[in-house]
Amino acid sequence: MLVDAIRAESYRLSKNRTALFWSLLFVPVVGLLISTATFIFAKANEAKLAGKLPPGLGLNASPLNLGEGLVSSAAEFANPAVLMFVLIGAATIFAGDYRWETWRLTTARNSRPNLLLGKVVVVVGLTIAATVAVLIGDIASNLIKAMVFKRALTFSLTGGQLADLAWLTLLGWGRIVQFVMLGLLAAVLTRSLLAALFVPLVVGIGQFFLPNLLASMGVSPEGWLMPLLTPGMAADLLKAVIHGGPTAGSLPPQALAKGLLGLGLWTGVPLAGAIVWFQRQDLSKE
Repeated sequence: MLVDAIRAESYRLSKNRTALFWSLLFVPVVGLLISTATFIFAKANEAKLAGKLPPGLGLNASPLNLGEGLVSSAAEFANPAVLMFVLIGAATIFAGDYRWETWRLTTARNSRPNLLLGKVVVVVGLTIAATVAVLIGDIASNLIKAMVFKRALTFSLTGGQLADLAWLTLLGWGRIVQFVMLGLLAAVLTRSLLAALFVPLVVGIGQFFLPNLLASMGVSPEGWLMPLLTPGMAADLLKAVIHGGPTAGSLPPQALAKGLLGLGLWTGVPLAGAIVWFQRQDLSKE
C-alpha cells in the first residue's frame, strides 16, 4: 500500500540526520550567521558608513515590519542555494535503494508505483519543511536586525500582502518540487546517486543560459517556447503576475497560462517518465 511506502520512507529519512541537516538546516543557519555578521559589522562601522548603509539600517530607520519581511522572503524562497541543498535529501531518497541494492527486497512487499510514489510524497514533505525552515530563518534574521540597530518591531499585512505571501510561498515551493523531480528522473534512468544530484544542477545551469541562446536565434521572449523550455522563466512570469502593478502590465500575452504550463510540464513529465521507466526496469540485481 502507498501508506506503508510513505511510512517506510519517512522512517528511513528520519534516521538520516546528515541528509536532513543539509536539506533543511544548512541554508537557513548559514544565511542567519552571514546576515548577523553583516549587521554587527555595519553597526560597528556606522559612523564610517554614514550615508552608505542600505535603506532600513541605522539608528533613525523606521520601525521594522515583519509582515513585509515575510512577503519579501517568500519572493526569494526558491533561490539556487535552497534548490541545491534540498536536492541532497531528495537524491538520497530517490537513489538510496539503487545505491544499497535493496530494491529487490522492497519490490517483493509492495507495488512499484507505490514504492516510487512513497518516495515522491516524502520528498514533497521535505520541500515543505525546507520552505518553512527558510521562512523561520528569515524571521530570525529580521529580529536580529531589529536588535542590532535598535529598531522597533511591527507586524501588519494588508489583504493584498497576505494574498501575495500565500501565492509566492506556493510558487516557491512548487519551483523546488519541480527541480527535485529532475533528480527523480535522473535517479531512475541512471540508477546513480551522483546523477540524481548533478543532472538537475547541469540542466538548471543550461536553462539559465538558454533564453539568451534562443534570443540570438530569433526566438521571441514573448512567445510560448521560452517558458516551456525554461521553468525558471515560467516561475518568473508567475511571480510577476502575483506582484501585479506596472510589472504585470508589461508581461507578454497569456503570461499566466505560459507560466503554469511551463512549470507544470517540468514537474509532471519527469514524474510520469520516472514512473513509466521504473515499471519496466530490471531490478533483479538492485
